[in-house]
Amino acid sequence: MYNATEQFAEINKVGYDSAVKLAALSLDKAERLAKLNLQAAKAALEQGVTSANAVASIKDVQQFVAVRTKLTEVGVQNALGYSRGVYQIASEAQADFSALAEQAWAMYTKNVAAWVEQAAKNAPAGSDVAVTALKSTVAATTAAFDQFSKATKQVVSFADASVRAAAANAANATKAATSTTKGRKAA
Repeated sequence: MYNATEQFAEINKVGYDSAVKLAALSLDKAERLAKLNLQAAKAALEQGVTSANAVASIKDVQQFVAVRTKLTEVGVQNALGYSRGVYQIASEAQADFSALAEQAWAMYTKNVAAWVEQAAKNAPAGSDVAVTALKSTVAATTAAFDQFSKATKQVVSFADASVRAAAANAANATKAATSTTKGRKAA
């Protein structure tokens, strides 16, 4: 016997389970980001103390230039490290949220398709056109989501490659600038 209420209850249960998973993922990523921020704050405090001690011990211009170069290099490296950490957390979050969305959509689509099949079996005579239209709509929606999902994955992949390249270029630029400054001191 066909019971639409039970099928809708199952669809809602799947939605509820997905919402709980989403909340857990969100809290996990927020916790990791908070830990990263605390680590960065501790590192900044330690670096501030080290920098103050280094500046206090400067005796001449050459030492000033050397300390300035070293502190700049350390600051840029710390900033790069922090941004990499944030990017890693954000990238993992995006992947986890995408996987959850795909899983939820697959379950939703499966349940709706089952509901449509049951409704079709129990539909009154002469409603073939409406059932066919409903099935077509579900199929078109599923195909559109699949295309959207593929396009999103391509954009995310491109953005990931761009961010990694930018981080590598920034690290190389810092090294080059430090080498140039050291080369000038030697001359």
